[in-house]
Amino acid sequence: MLTAVQAGPYTVRGISLGGVYTSLQIPELGVVLDAGVPIRSFAGTDRLFLSHGHPDHSSALGSLLGIRGLVGKAAPLQVFLPAEIEAAVQEALAAAGRLHRSSTTIQAFPMLPGEERHLSHGLWVRAFRTHHAGPSLGYQFLRRVTKLKPEHQAMPGEEIARLRKQGADLFETTERLELAYATDTLSDVLETAPEVLHSRVLILECTYLDAKHPAEAARERLHTHLDEIIARADRFQNEALVLMHFSQAYSPEQVHTLLQERLPALLRDRVRIFAPDSGRWFG
Repeated sequence: MLTAVQAGPYTVRGISLGGVYTSLQIPELGVVLDAGVPIRSFAGTDRLFLSHGHPDHSSALGSLLGIRGLVGKAAPLQVFLPAEIEAAVQEALAAAGRLHRSSTTIQAFPMLPGEERHLSHGLWVRAFRTHHAGPSLGYQFLRRVTKLKPEHQAMPGEEIARLRKQGADLFETTERLELAYATDTLSDVLETAPEVLHSRVLILECTYLDAKHPAEAARERLHTHLDEIIARADRFQNEALVLMHFSQAYSPEQVHTLLQERLPALLRDRVRIFAPDSGRWFG
């Protein structure tokens, strides 16, 4: 059922099919991205990021909370989500709690575009606006590393300690863009959030792949077409580009065939296809 690909230092595992379900886990970052289907092995992860409120990305949140109870997770799930949908999500969870007759309490972190949250030692997340029907966000995970400025790196430790006590400016902080997630969005996100093109790993929706479903139709549905990615091929600086959220108009085998045939050499070796190798989509 689950697909898993290796993208740089990160494992992307889960399931995604446009309009049906999307839920991904990045174990190395300790995060789950969207909750369109309740995956038991995801229940132990304590941070979940909702891109938007459409059911294929959010409707399994209540079920996931129920699984957390079954596996003994007592702490509330931390849910990061667009600020505009927090009230509706809380209302839906309250109704689910009455149906379940169990707690559906979460620790909500409503976010706006450009807002940052500190997740753990050195790890941060920054929200960026995506372009879909209703409020929607993408998430950029980044690490901040503080180190001595080059001119001080050969200095003895006791001298560094002395200058620190005096308040000297010895250190600089560098930011490493690790992994970005952008789904259910027009390709315009590549212009409005260009930093995702420099993230070590970019997980990007690619709902439509061929002329039978042209780019104009993709834009009408507020999604991204492979043609739009190919047109920007020279702009992707990512170590790995994970394409996902394919339309159910294609079988998994067709997804692989079309991408292998159509991707330019500039991208082909860096693209990870997030779809089963063969057979049918789950469900």
